[in-house]
Amino acid sequence: MTTEPTEPAEAAEPHESAAPAGPLQLSDLDLKAIKVAKALAADAVEKAGSGHPGTAISLAPVAYLLYQHEMTGDPSDDRWPGRDRFVLSAGHASVLQYIQLAMAGYGLEISDLQALRTAGSLTPGHPEFGHTRGVETTTGPLGAGFSNAVGMAMAARYEHGLLDPDTPAGESVFDHLVYTVMGDGCMQEGVVAEAASLAGTQQLGNLIAIYDDNDISIEGGTDISFTEDPTARFEAYGWQVLDVDWTAGGEYHEDLDALHEAIVAARAETARPSLIRLRTIIAWPAPTMQGHASTHGAALGAEEVAGLKRALGLDPGASFQTDGVLERTRAHAAERAAAARADWDARYEAWRTANPGGAALLDRLSSGRAPEGLDAALPTWETGASVATRNASGAVLTALAPVVPELWGGSADLGGSNKTTMVGEPSFLPASLAQKEGDGPYGRVIHFGVREHAMGGVLNGIALDGLTRAYGGTFLVFADYMRPAVRLAALMGIGSLFVWSHDSIGVGEDGPTHQPIEHLASLRAIPGFDVVRPADANETAAAWAEMLRRRDEPAGIVLSRQNLPVLASAEAAGRGVRRGAYVLAEATDSRGEATAPAVTLIATGSEVSVAVDAREILQAAGTPARVVSAPCLEWFDAQDEDYRASVLPESSVRVSVEAGIAMGWRERVGDSGAIVSIDRFGASAPAADMFADYGFTGDNVASVAREALARA
Repeated sequence: MTTEPTEPAEAAEPHESAAPAGPLQLSDLDLKAIKVAKALAADAVEKAGSGHPGTAISLAPVAYLLYQHEMTGDPSDDRWPGRDRFVLSAGHASVLQYIQLAMAGYGLEISDLQALRTAGSLTPGHPEFGHTRGVETTTGPLGAGFSNAVGMAMAARYEHGLLDPDTPAGESVFDHLVYTVMGDGCMQEGVVAEAASLAGTQQLGNLIAIYDDNDISIEGGTDISFTEDPTARFEAYGWQVLDVDWTAGGEYHEDLDALHEAIVAARAETARPSLIRLRTIIAWPAPTMQGHASTHGAALGAEEVAGLKRALGLDPGASFQTDGVLERTRAHAAERAAAARADWDARYEAWRTANPGGAALLDRLSSGRAPEGLDAALPTWETGASVATRNASGAVLTALAPVVPELWGGSADLGGSNKTTMVGEPSFLPASLAQKEGDGPYGRVIHFGVREHAMGGVLNGIALDGLTRAYGGTFLVFADYMRPAVRLAALMGIGSLFVWSHDSIGVGEDGPTHQPIEHLASLRAIPGFDVVRPADANETAAAWAEMLRRRDEPAGIVLSRQNLPVLASAEAAGRGVRRGAYVLAEATDSRGEATAPAVTLIATGSEVSVAVDAREILQAAGTPARVVSAPCLEWFDAQDEDYRASVLPESSVRVSVEAGIAMGWRERVGDSGAIVSIDRFGASAPAADMFADYGFTGDNVASVAREALARA
């Protein structure tokens, strides 16, 4: 094991842990349990007929060491706040984690391992958050878990500052470690480069990554595509790198003492994240297939599995054998948990007694309740004012800062454009990098840098930690860079918040590279994701309040660069936005009385004002026209049928107006309706010219509506 000694960037106490700091003491039963874990991995994949046995076999000692000797956890309470977090970034090796969850007593049984990768089982092909107890995040897309781990480490630091700021770092009940296991595939993904760079800048000493360096990719040896030096790379990021080589000396040796020493050194380093580069042989000790790429993603075959068991000293003819180790490993995990809980519980109760305000805040955050006074804190605007919704969003965030302390975030280097900076709030930075008075490790404004994908993964990690809500901003067109993280947020049902400004051809002179066209439809296609595009400043305020109420729903708020007229009163916006769509302007007859609309104009965002202009033209010509503002179609679809029919009556010809592709609107307007959309890329020109050239004017929308009426 080697490491480069450096002076810490700022003083901090070593992390408290229930893990031993001295020499590792493994019993014969521990060693047997590791052998059993290897065999169980091979058996489970063999029975399933598919899966990823190689990594699960070779990393069985690593996972066992973490769960049984290194990490702090409580199998009886997998959401215990004092636990260390474990993220299997190499999610294809899911059976590796499932076996340890079974051995530690998290509720999985051998029957669950036998059901690996089958419908309805607790052991799906990749770990899934909310599905299997003890799984902290959904992983599988390589590198995603690593970025989540960075977010969890950041969340731990912010929560310390939020709930226990006067306690030194490393000594609070809210301090814990985040462990992640990654492979060569993770190491090659761009999101890992982004997230690792950010973690180094943030000096996340509570983050420990174990890199399984086995020189294997699906297509063969890693040298065909990956020849860099990861050690030098991570050291350049500002990480402590520790090398543990099980292949050294010409004879493979699973040196758990060396790995333990590296983990102890990583825990002791509080000013830098730590990477343990562990050199392994995939599928060791499979007799003929160890070190082969074929073991990555396919069952070994009965003969090879039998040979593996012989090499391990186990019965080659027995499947899913445990040899009595489960009772011992579960008892050991329970003993460690009881000791850790006894200490933590005493310190926690002392904290609650000394910090009644913090305790009340924690209780609210744990329950998922929105704070009292949320709506009262929202700024309001008079109708007729002219405000860009990005500016309105910035004003909302600043106004909510004292009321919603769990809300924090920033931007991918576009804070001034996205308006994601809470005015007057300090930056979340190591003390050594503070830019202004008040900045520090417990600050509130996150500077993600130009790292959109990692920003999304970090936001997911923060949401997964469970107590706070974080947001991250960029231009809507660059949502493409972070779409995998957005999809995973929806898949997990967690409350990540995305802020996307510069929402349309209204970007203007920056041209088609910066003008989103297909993005709204693309994001709406993600199941379980809320796309929120407010029409004006008051809708923007109401949208933020509603997103914060929906703790288990990820959402993206889509904001304009250009000024928009304030069309809705604060009261009307508050009532309407939470229902997803509402009648903004009613159809009237010649006497000015409300009447059934001949035409219903459905619009979102900046195009709502265009629909209002079109309504005036239609009304003046004797055509009763209604304007429906639809800031969130997902919320609208969740309303009851009567409400939806009252907003969009079947008897009315429907015309949608949105500066994006037509996809998704035909089902809203029906065969007799019409769609005003953009189905080609934009151009570099002033925003007003762009809207006119692309037909987003009151005159054109009114003309399209008249044509639709004529066809009906």
